[in-house]
Amino acid sequence: MTQSCRPSSPALASVLLAMLLGGPALASEIVGGQPARPHAWPFMVSLQRRGGHFCGATLISPNFVLSAAHCLNGLNFRLVRVVLGAHNLGRRELTRQTFRVRRVFENGFDPLSLQNDIVVLQLNGAATLNANVQVAQLPAQDQGVGDGVQCLAMGWGQLGTDQPLPRVLQQLNVTVVTALCRPANVCTLVPRRRAGICFGDSGGPLVCNGLVHGIDSFVRGGCASGLFPDSFASVATFADWINSIIRRYGDSAHPSLHPRNPVGRTP
Repeated sequence: MTQSCRPSSPALASVLLAMLLGGPALASEIVGGQPARPHAWPFMVSLQRRGGHFCGATLISPNFVLSAAHCLNGLNFRLVRVVLGAHNLGRRELTRQTFRVRRVFENGFDPLSLQNDIVVLQLNGAATLNANVQVAQLPAQDQGVGDGVQCLAMGWGQLGTDQPLPRVLQQLNVTVVTALCRPANVCTLVPRRRAGICFGDSGGPLVCNGLVHGIDSFVRGGCASGLFPDSFASVATFADWINSIIRRYGDSAHPSLHPRNPVGRTP
């Protein structure tokens, strides 16, 4: 069963209660998706503890990853391993690169409301970029996505509330919706069927037009309810802050690859 990011915390208990009342609850498993092609998304990261996956993340520079703040909230980051180049978590893959976390950067995260649910993690080294490990492209500041845009969510979480964990990375086609969505979030639904993200390994990316526009954050009304949209932290809202961290603390030999005015492409 997927580990929640803080299985016994008061904050998580409050959020789970909020879910029962129609409020936010931590995300995300992929429900109703399909296996991804091996290494189709080489920026996808597995955050692990004691050898087990607990959250997703995105490689945004050779020595930085982006995830959900609640994944690291109250956790000793020195116990976290950042695994790049993975696909099947049940195998010892030669494509993997593993790092420790050197620094954690937050930006006003509220663990009860899950506002500003975004975190930048500096690695203790620089990734070797190759066919299996690549840096994701991010949007420019405030250049978000509008209603009806087609996106892709992905993760290694459970296939449903009472379903087993998948071994391989799952992906799911979703559609951006603005109704019932907070201003600092990107929200999605899957039209005409019950599918979406759920509890467990939050922090994974939402890819829209070839750019990482969201970080898996929370659901309302239960997993894949078909009624409430799934919520992601909006990367475009924090783009300048993210890039300022990379510029200030990054390895000058590995500059940020993020374009100021990126050209979109389909996921």
